[in-house]
Amino acid sequence: MIPIDHFIENFSATFKDSSSKPWEITNNLKSIIQKMILNLGDDFIIKDNVAIHKTAFIENNVTIKSPAIIGKQCYIGANAYFREGVYLEESVKIGPGCEIKSSIIYSNTAIAHFNYIGNSIIGRNINFEAGSIAANHYNERAIKKISVLYNSEIIETNSDKFGSLIGDNCRIGANAVLSPGTILPKNSIVKRLELIEQVV
Repeated sequence: MIPIDHFIENFSATFKDSSSKPWEITNNLKSIIQKMILNLGDDFIIKDNVAIHKTAFIENNVTIKSPAIIGKQCYIGANAYFREGVYLEESVKIGPGCEIKSSIIYSNTAIAHFNYIGNSIIGRNINFEAGSIAANHYNERAIKKISVLYNSEIIETNSDKFGSLIGDNCRIGANAVLSPGTILPKNSIVKRLELIEQVV
């Protein structure tokens, strides 16, 4: 339905058997990561379904709930909070005080500090400036189901939890908000304080 490889190069090489519906991937990410952990090498330290590469650097007071995979040379700043399934490819930087939930983040992406990323698939070489948000739930709506806009077509996800699909090399400005269901092609730029709401 949505060819994720068009947004994130070689996505399907890592997530081989995954759906083409990104919201189904994030909703099932806990079980997907649990299976991936079984095939990791001895360069990961694995405890209680949390796999951390030996070259990753994690500062004080970080909470990582299982399951999770933290890749090679990742950096996680103090007081970050990971919950309900998180996958970080190599050289991902998560700044202090960030919360990441049910999300995939690819290599060389930086989530600066005090960001929230919920139920999202984030490509390579992306920068989230401070305070920017990938929201995953319509708190303000009576009908919570999320729709996405792809190729000028509105697609119903039938899910009330989905954040964003963000293509490689995007830039997200400080305090910007990506509304639930946001899909950004490669090389997109979101300005500081901008609200992205593709389906109103």
